[in-house]
Amino acid sequence: MVNKTLSIIASSISLKQNILNDSDLICKIVAAVGTISGAFKNGNKVLFCGNGGSAADAQHLAAEFSGRFYKDRRSLPAEALHCNTSYLTAVANDYGYEYVYSRIVDGIGAKGDVLVGISTSGNSKNIIKAFEVAKGKGMNIISLTGNNGGGMKEHSDILLDIPSTDTPRIQECHILIGHIICELVEEELFKSV
Repeated sequence: MVNKTLSIIASSISLKQNILNDSDLICKIVAAVGTISGAFKNGNKVLFCGNGGSAADAQHLAAEFSGRFYKDRRSLPAEALHCNTSYLTAVANDYGYEYVYSRIVDGIGAKGDVLVGISTSGNSKNIIKAFEVAKGKGMNIISLTGNNGGGMKEHSDILLDIPSTDTPRIQECHILIGHIICELVEEELFKSV
């Protein structure tokens, strides 16, 4: 049991070391910070979507913006799109689960907003459909995925694809990158706080 625990920790560290050494991915993280900061500066919002553990990450990151990260500052307009269970179950029942995000993006998304989709496989149909709607509305699209981005890759303005196919390790890196983005956006927007 101890050896397995050590092996899991070592695997997580190794993947993060790969990210640390990937200058292209680091530049894309910085680009995501610029896109999100720019949206907030222009009065736009950031919407998050994901399924399962990725939905939990979406909700977590939205809360970091709308609540606070390090600084006591004003709330930023960020929302995880799965939190209204009445909406979610109605659309899933009436239209199909693949439409739960695209319909709400159509309803509340606006030009200049950012849609962040989180999926370890990159192949979540409901997120891809939301991306298609977001693109038509002139929204910016950021993806957090696993290796190579899956089907979300072709719809993304910024693809943050973790070089792994191991779901738990990918999710650990998604929250690391999400926290980096939250911290740097907060620093950019609230330098004097």
